[in-house]
Amino acid sequence: MTAVTNPAPAAPVAPTVSKREVEVTAAAAEEIAKQKAKRGTPDAMIRIGVRGGGCTGFTYVFEWAESVRPTDKQFFGPEGTNVSIVVDPKSLVYLGGMQLDFVKGMMGHGFKFNNPNAKGACGCGESVNF
Repeated sequence: MTAVTNPAPAAPVAPTVSKREVEVTAAAAEEIAKQKAKRGTPDAMIRIGVRGGGCTGFTYVFEWAESVRPTDKQFFGPEGTNVSIVVDPKSLVYLGGMQLDFVKGMMGHGFKFNNPNAKGACGCGESVNF
């Protein structure tokens, strides 16, 4: 009698985001949709970006936007969420390939920038280094 072994299942491959894109996770899209409903602005988008300043050189920008500027790049949340974010071209250099997520944990909850371009961050949580 011969034993048949099943090959080990392949480890899931993490999705890669193009260096010219920003991904919005389902958790982030859900929270953005909740906040839009609470504000009463169903057409609003989130503008993310970077500005000079902070302890390590840059700070993330996270604010509401009512329109897309001519040079902005718009990215959409998962299908059916009616959520989008906008990024200006200069910020996209630093944010391209990033994933915007929303996390909940023992220390609280909030949006998380999973940014492969970041080389470091300050302990204050407000500043990032590229």
